[in-house]
Amino acid sequence: MLASAKKAPVGAIAPQFSVNDVNGAPISISSFRGKYVLIDFWASWCGPCRQENPFVAKAYNRYSAKGLEIAGVSLDDDMEQWKKAVKADKLEWIQVSDLKGWESEPATLYGVKPVPMNFFLDKEGKIVAKNLRGGRLIRKLEELLN
Repeated sequence: MLASAKKAPVGAIAPQFSVNDVNGAPISISSFRGKYVLIDFWASWCGPCRQENPFVAKAYNRYSAKGLEIAGVSLDDDMEQWKKAVKADKLEWIQVSDLKGWESEPATLYGVKPVPMNFFLDKEGKIVAKNLRGGRLIRKLEELLN
């Protein structure tokens, strides 16, 4: 766990990756430069992730007009289950997955072991916070984006 935590620490420039979205188009984290971005690791089969999704949706609805982008990174390995969860949970922001489950390249780069897990990046791509859940997510976004 300690080695994983060291892969993407607060204060570091976020590791770069490119993964396909639900339509098969490649999305690169570098394309978000100049914007605040929340990289949200989750999976359709993860109960706590699905319970967290309404908080992420609230954050997106409240702060997207202030420059917040969200990149949902799924640790699914079944495309249909992933797409079904995106639709059911009304995840209207960018969703990507390499469909490799725990072997996901982005999850490996960021040292993600449990999900849900997220990383908040500033406009320069630096990690300024991580593992913001529930009300803590909203409070941190209020602090950083207001």
